[in-house]
Amino acid sequence: MGWRNVTDNSEDVWDVVVVGAGPAGSSAAYAAAMAGRKVLLLDKVEHPRYKTCGGGIIGPSRDALPPGFALPLQDRVHAVTFSLDGRWERTRRSRRMMFGLVNRDEFDHGLVKAAQQAGAALETGVAVTGVEQHGDRVPDRRTVALATGDGRTLLARAVVGADGSAGRIGRHVGVSFDQIDLGLEAEIPVPEEVARFWAGRIHLDWGPMPGSYGWVFPKTASRSLTVGVIAARGQGERTKQYLSDYIGRLGLAGFRPAVESGHLTRCRAEDSPLSRGRVLVAGDAAGLLEPWTREGISYALRSGRLAGEWAVRVAEAADGVDVRRQALNYAFAIKAGLGVEMRAGKQLLAAFERRPAVFHAGVTTVPPIWRAFVQVTQGATTFAEALRQYRGVQRLMAVATR
Repeated sequence: MGWRNVTDNSEDVWDVVVVGAGPAGSSAAYAAAMAGRKVLLLDKVEHPRYKTCGGGIIGPSRDALPPGFALPLQDRVHAVTFSLDGRWERTRRSRRMMFGLVNRDEFDHGLVKAAQQAGAALETGVAVTGVEQHGDRVPDRRTVALATGDGRTLLARAVVGADGSAGRIGRHVGVSFDQIDLGLEAEIPVPEEVARFWAGRIHLDWGPMPGSYGWVFPKTASRSLTVGVIAARGQGERTKQYLSDYIGRLGLAGFRPAVESGHLTRCRAEDSPLSRGRVLVAGDAAGLLEPWTREGISYALRSGRLAGEWAVRVAEAADGVDVRRQALNYAFAIKAGLGVEMRAGKQLLAAFERRPAVFHAGVTTVPPIWRAFVQVTQGATTFAEALRQYRGVQRLMAVATR
């Protein structure tokens, strides 16, 4: 594993070590550093780096950013064109901006810099290869030991795992998933006239497989389109064909993608742990994302901030009883907010899998449902609130689940 012996030297012990410098990790490092703690932020790759992601920043994401953070917006979205597997296309518009679009390399790098400015130390090119909370390598019960790929042992009073859904820290905690999806994406440079055609508008296509959909997110400032599809894992060839067909229907097959990539999104089971001892998990490492849309940035930012705040409390805990108390409080904070939203998202996904045409008709022809969609993107409401309070959404769900 790359362990080496260490001594109990308090100068060598970090208050909080955050593993993974995506939105969740940077938010955790920022929150802990703002509390005046000694924080180390680790990532296995150098920043800035490409990240497979549409880069949509909705209202809850904007609200969770560090104060004064300048979003590197590529476009501002005021319109959505919907289609049902390429048919019955219709565009709906909003006077107010629904959300912004970013390139993840710029966005994530900005969050890393915000964490550094708050006082966190950054090390990139460092992979964590082992975690130990008990045994000879741990000098005392208040310490977590992390082995790194370059042969070091790092000590911390608390650790936040934000290293992705397949990362080392989530495995240590024992995170489990009940929904795994395959996302495929192409970053397609386009001529200026094509970029202008898409400016301010995204495309959402309800796909041919249950629960699947496709998207076009324009990055007008850099004259490119992010085109992707997502579907349940286990249908790789059909998902690839869906992306190819989708790009062809959009008239984009003649443009060569600059990047083609894929990734798995993993959604936590409701009873999955969020901590183990002095180790907390956040963002993708905890399986926190919106189950229907698979939106993860807002979940990463919000859970990361909470993880950083509670990691400070875990670091200060004097004994195991207090550690468990603080870890349970973190889990409660996640479940009371993001957990409620995820439960609503799973209800929506189950209904959408059964009757995608009902969803398409609702959002394109029923004004209250369109308004609910807009308000969710703007952060004025949530899917959970819409299911409880919006009669139009309740009627849609009643029809879709018959």
